[in-house]
Amino acid sequence: MPPVAKKVPLERAHHGDTVVDEYAWLLKKDDPDTIAYLEAENAYTQEMTGHLQDLQESIFKEIKGRTLETDLSVPTRKGAWWYYSRTEEGKQYGIQCRVAADGDSPPQLEPGTSLPGEQVILDGNQLAGDSPFFSMGTSSISPDGTRLAYSTDFSGDERFTLRFKDLETGELLKDEIPGVFYGGAWSADGSTFFYTTVDEAWRPYRIHRHTLGSTDDVVVHQEDDERFWVGIGLTRSQRYLVLTSGSKITSEVRVLDAATPEGEFAVVRPRQSGVEYGLEHAADRFLILHNDGAVNFELATAPIDDPGSWTPLIAHRDDTRLLDVDAFKDYISVHFRRDGLTGVRILPGDGGEPYEISFPEPLYDVAPTGNAEFETSLLRLSYTSMVTPPSVYDYDLRSRELILLKQRAVLGGYDPADYEQFREWATAPDGTRVPISIVVRKDTNRPAPTLLYGYGSYESSIDPYFSVARLSLLDRGFVFAIAHVRGGGEMGRRWYEDGKLTRKKNSFTDFVASARHLKAGGWSGEIIARGGSAGGLLVGAVANLAPEEFAGIVAEVPFVDALNTILDPSLPLTVTEWDEWGDPLHDPEVYAYMKTYSPYENVDGRPYPPILATTSLNDTRVLYHEPAKWMARLRAVAQGGPFLLKTEMGAGHGGRSGRYDAWREEAFALSWILDRVGVTE
Repeated sequence: MPPVAKKVPLERAHHGDTVVDEYAWLLKKDDPDTIAYLEAENAYTQEMTGHLQDLQESIFKEIKGRTLETDLSVPTRKGAWWYYSRTEEGKQYGIQCRVAADGDSPPQLEPGTSLPGEQVILDGNQLAGDSPFFSMGTSSISPDGTRLAYSTDFSGDERFTLRFKDLETGELLKDEIPGVFYGGAWSADGSTFFYTTVDEAWRPYRIHRHTLGSTDDVVVHQEDDERFWVGIGLTRSQRYLVLTSGSKITSEVRVLDAATPEGEFAVVRPRQSGVEYGLEHAADRFLILHNDGAVNFELATAPIDDPGSWTPLIAHRDDTRLLDVDAFKDYISVHFRRDGLTGVRILPGDGGEPYEISFPEPLYDVAPTGNAEFETSLLRLSYTSMVTPPSVYDYDLRSRELILLKQRAVLGGYDPADYEQFREWATAPDGTRVPISIVVRKDTNRPAPTLLYGYGSYESSIDPYFSVARLSLLDRGFVFAIAHVRGGGEMGRRWYEDGKLTRKKNSFTDFVASARHLKAGGWSGEIIARGGSAGGLLVGAVANLAPEEFAGIVAEVPFVDALNTILDPSLPLTVTEWDEWGDPLHDPEVYAYMKTYSPYENVDGRPYPPILATTSLNDTRVLYHEPAKWMARLRAVAQGGPFLLKTEMGAGHGGRSGRYDAWREEAFALSWILDRVGVTE
């Protein structure tokens, strides 16, 4: 029998309306009743999925068998060293290494072997020890290559301890700083490291300056506006420290010469509500990517001594969203998005005509990555599609050639020619065309069972991507599809704006329209919906909106108690989220709108499909109580199911940390998905 959660009605009045929350007691993480309830849920889920153990084990072995367990990355040049990471069979975590640079071509490495002179910078397996959870928040080499700053988390709460290592001697320095956030930046001489800390709401709000050997760290910036996060980085030229304060809709940048770490950061341009901008250093000028009067952003230049004076370099286009800019000594690369696909544009430094790099597949995702050097004629790119495993290219600016350096090996006889990918377009109720990316084995009989994935928030795009684990579905006759719903960024900034605040429901109706399109077009029979975090809100809302369209729903760390969470400023991240969802605490219109779609609030007595929700006790982004309350209300009110909750009792937002643990977690989810449509071994 499923656990039955006790009801302790808690009434809250907002804008003349009363909210009754019978399961608010589950917020008490340290209450023995809460832990007992979560453990009972885990036991019930184990009981209800016990018959899938053989299938889970088969899928785990398939994932493992297709993965080259002893592998390594393509080396990246920075200064006098080539940096790379490698994995070893049987070990959960990666190992970071480097070798001295000899020439401009990456050294030829063979998996399972080490080069003469290899230096192990960090071994994640040694750092993790026997801990059931391990994660790193930063790993940053000083500009001169002599020191390493790195931070570790052993619980999943994303509060890291920062340490420093002398790479010339291999010794750890005495400096140790607990409670830091992700990221950080070195000064030019490597004597000083800047890091970030969070407030009680888990908002990064302070930048600190730490001088090695000192215990008197200085707060160089504190952000008092609760809507804003702060972060710090170093330009590729290593000339300037860049301190950014940003909300969901506004940003403000400060710069400081990295050679003078004790100096004062200077504001580039004071914050203006709704204006976002970022800064990159390009030799004798700054590059500014901004949306001031340019909804899809434009690229401008600015003098070093007057960075707030912007002159357009790439004008705004309605059909092209500029994503990022990378400056090098002799050229500039611009990462952009158009027609639901990413691309790269090159601006030669000699005044030559700008051009775009072309790629042969109809669906793909490409981005500059790992370009640490400022003076280079090669642009490193990552590339993948739904049938092409992750690949690393160097693009030669002189010959305009793409040079394949590495493609992730997929063992077990994988042949991309056995699969095909498609782009379909669904029509939403308001007439908007919604792109859908699809991959399927060529020999699959259609209509076929389908896993439909979606996210649709924060302008985050779920671009076409390859997955080894997904092959276990495709080879069992599944279709896999991504619904690129509004609220994401796939079709530009307006696509995002049409799926947020009081237009959020467009995300949900887009997803339902995508499911119906797949069925009407002969692609899909039974459809399983899947989404995580804000994508968990998506599939949770869809469960209320059109439960009859789905044979099952997988909601991972789902944001399903949206209204209660956004009403409570004491919870982590609530105030910073008001620019994304609205402020229901002070705005009755937002309150009324959110109440009509928040999954927890809208569970009713209709039949619901089976639902699997997964969460982690130490998640600091979407707290565990949201899916726990949702499951309790579904069992109390709804028909159908079963409704299952699985809680990792020692992990955070990303679930279990080791790669083998993550594979087992995915095998569990995939076996449940297959079981929903009667596909077994």
